[in-house]
Amino acid sequence: MTKHLVIVNPVAGRGRLRREWPRIADRLRGAGVAFEVAETTAPGEAERLATQAASRRDAVIAAGGDGTVHEVVNGLLRSGAAAALGVLPLGSGDDFAKMLPAGDPVERIARGVTRRFDAGRITAGATRYFANGMDIGFGAHAARNVRRVPRPLTGIGAYLGALFLTLVRFPKLDLRLQLDNGEPVAQASSMIAVMNGRAFGGNFQVCPDARADDGELDLLIADRLGRLAILGLVPRILRGTHGGDPRLKLVRARRVVIESEAPLLVEADGEIAFEAACRLEIDILPGALRVLS
Repeated sequence: MTKHLVIVNPVAGRGRLRREWPRIADRLRGAGVAFEVAETTAPGEAERLATQAASRRDAVIAAGGDGTVHEVVNGLLRSGAAAALGVLPLGSGDDFAKMLPAGDPVERIARGVTRRFDAGRITAGATRYFANGMDIGFGAHAARNVRRVPRPLTGIGAYLGALFLTLVRFPKLDLRLQLDNGEPVAQASSMIAVMNGRAFGGNFQVCPDARADDGELDLLIADRLGRLAILGLVPRILRGTHGGDPRLKLVRARRVVIESEAPLLVEADGEIAFEAACRLEIDILPGALRVLS
């Protein structure tokens, strides 16, 4: 094994990474972390770099946001190698980083202590992995609309902007949903989120009791809701106090199958994983990721 590889996404955080990376790189060196840097230039490049580095590095560190983490995780899991995942959260939402212990990310990497995290797998013809969560319906369309939010907005502001854009037009889902070995059931819905972590969209506490190391997926299943109902739920989901609402179900499963006659947009870790899927098989990979934590 050789020094760590830091995969830097220069456009992460709408300029945040460019501002903060030089200082963080100096701090890593000062903490005795041996590393090389690879800067991405296009979508998908972080995954390719992680795949190539996984068998030759102690750790592959994602410097960027959840999209960078998503690509690095896909590279590591596709390689089957034992390199650890490190995270320098420099994006807009950094939802995966919320699953890590509180503290300085540089110190976390310098300590070199690892912990096993679960990962999710989505099969829809092709296979994508997720570290934090995936969803269909309102949330997936909001994730796509983040790119349309004016650039000065960052963090939760960008996600709230995307939410209001999505309220103009969002899908009404007619699905068949199967959890574990249960019978498939019809489900009319505005959104289904399948989570490994607690939050997405910057700070929406979608599944507030989720744990990344319990070997289970946490689901939020929303009934078909109108615009006013969704707006009314936003502050509660931000606080994580929506449990018990009769229009929402919070459940756990190890395997989820979703079928739809209409093609589904699928978001995973803030990225569009599939543009038009009609059958999704989602399962948990217990302890699949070794994470610097």
